[in-house]
Amino acid sequence: MRAVLQRVKQASVEVEDKVIGSIGEGIVLLLGAKKGDQKEDVSYLVEKCLNLRIFEDDNGKMNLSALDVKAEILVVSQFTLYADTSKGRRPSFTETLNPEEAEKLYLKFIELTKEKELKVESGIFGAKMLVKIFNWGPITFILDSR
Repeated sequence: MRAVLQRVKQASVEVEDKVIGSIGEGIVLLLGAKKGDQKEDVSYLVEKCLNLRIFEDDNGKMNLSALDVKAEILVVSQFTLYADTSKGRRPSFTETLNPEEAEKLYLKFIELTKEKELKVESGIFGAKMLVKIFNWGPITFILDSR
């Protein structure tokens, strides 16, 4: 699995002109799954994303995690994270996990994140979404489960 993690001042996701999720200060997680990904990949990424020290302490150092600061979390599925763009001009999606299995992992990711007692919002798997991200820093990391 792959997550693009962005620290944000605020973010929201809309489907058909309706806001379905919004957060204040926290993290946006764009999440993609590839063939071979399992529940272990989900567990690893949840722990990594929520414990990564990307928030400043009183000295301005990135020493605090999302769990430390009770960050708000917005999770959005994005299958294009595993696009192969190495050949030609049209991306290939042959490595992406089939939608049925990918949705199960996406929902498991949200479930495990909610267990950490943080505010968690999400997009709708497979929907066309408008994601508004106010990246704070800017801080962006790409995390892979393997």
